[in-house]
Parts: sequence; C-alpha cells; structure tokens
Amino acid sequence: MTKTLILIPSRMAATRLPGKPLLKINNLSIISHVFKKAEETNIGEVVVATEDQEILEDVLKNGGKGILTSRNHKTGTDRIFEAYKKLNISNVDYILNLQGDEPNIDKDDIINLNNFMINNDSEIGTLAAIIKDDKMLVNKNIVKAITESKLDKDNFPTALNFTRDNLSKNNPNTYHHIGIYSYKASTLEKFVSLSQTKNEIENRLEQLRALDSKLKINVALAKSSSIGVDTEEDYLAIKKIMEYKS
Repeated sequence: MTKTLILIPSRMAATRLPGKPLLKINNLSIISHVFKKAEETNIGEVVVATEDQEILEDVLKNGGKGILTSRNHKTGTDRIFEAYKKLNISNVDYILNLQGDEPNIDKDDIINLNNFMINNDSEIGTLAAIIKDDKMLVNKNIVKAITESKLDKDNFPTALNFTRDNLSKNNPNTYHHIGIYSYKASTLEKFVSLSQTKNEIENRLEQLRALDSKLKINVALAKSSSIGVDTEEDYLAIKKIMEYKS
C-alpha cells in the first residue's frame, strides 16, 4: 500500500499580506480551512509545518496537527523537508506539499494528483488549469505552466517551463499553474540538497530549480483555477465566494 503524507507550509511573514494564514473565512482561519480540505481527501496524514507559534496554536485549536520548524528556510519546500524529517514517519512514499493560502482548492484535484503520481511512478507532479480569461496570460502575478502536450483528464505530460511572463494566447499548451507539488520522498531529499539556481531566484519560482537540474515535473489537469490569497483583494474575493457557498 502506497503511503502519502500531506504537509502544508505556513508562516505569518508573507510579503504582500502579513498574517494571512490567520485571516478568517466563515469564522475559521485560512490555514485551518486548508488543513480540513486536505483531511477530506483521505489520502494520508496531514500536518501543518510552521515557524509561528500562533499558527500552530490555531491549527491545534481547530482539531488539526502541526509542527514547529526553523525560521531560516528560504523556501516552503525546505520547510516541509524539515517537518518530514522531524515527524520521522516510517515508509512514506510520497510527500504532497499543499499551499497554505489556497482554501478553495478542489479536494478531487488533490486526490487526482496523488493517483497520477502513484500510477505513473512519477518523481514530481503538480496541477494546472485551463486559462479561461486572457487577462491571466499577461498578469505577472499568475504563474503559467507550459507542457509538452495538451492537458486532458487522462494524461500526465511533463512541464517544459513555468513563467510569470506575459504570454500570447497563441502560445500552445499554456495553463494556469496551481501551487501544489507531490514528490517521491527520495526526490524531495534530492531536490532540497540542490543549490538554488539563478533562474529560480530571478523568477521567484522554486520549480525552476527542478527543471534546471533535469528533474522531470509531470502536470495533471485541475478542474478549475483555485485562488491563492496573496493580497487583501484576493482575501476579500475568496471570502465572498466561500461565504456565499456556505
């Protein structure tokens, strides 16, 4: 039986919206919404990895699990690797890194990515959605994934590139990248041992380190684009959507 561990990195010191993990939607913090969504997938144990005591306390208060990590990590992946090592859970095959600021991600998309990883014995996998609004192509806050072939619900092609650049709508096989990653445990260990590349630092995209180091990233099609909470506007938009749904 394949074993997956879901880890959610989270910290208070976000550049554009400090303290966002504890902002409330329907009287529940964003980070606790993400934890509960991950738990609903039933694909493995879920743990929040954080450097902040107040995040840990919030997660525990709301019935979740968390672990304190160092304040000195450059990336979320470094944080989840420390958590994985500290937790010392035996026989983990895959580690799924779920972003702590996407409370409306579809749980079926998470399950689908996990299934693709296991069925294809992949090293690294992520999600991308069809771009329905051309404005997304020219928005540098939105990361685009470019795949070797057209995404559909049954395939898991490799990524050729990830970019924040303005792109033409004629650019083939371009999708909205959703920041969730699944790693084979051995690949995660290899990835965090690699130095950050110039490409990664300049573009502020961690996944470029993998591509620069010839690690393959497979991409599964997500049902829809989830909204990441990076700004006050994002928070108000997602709050409105989620509170309306409830």
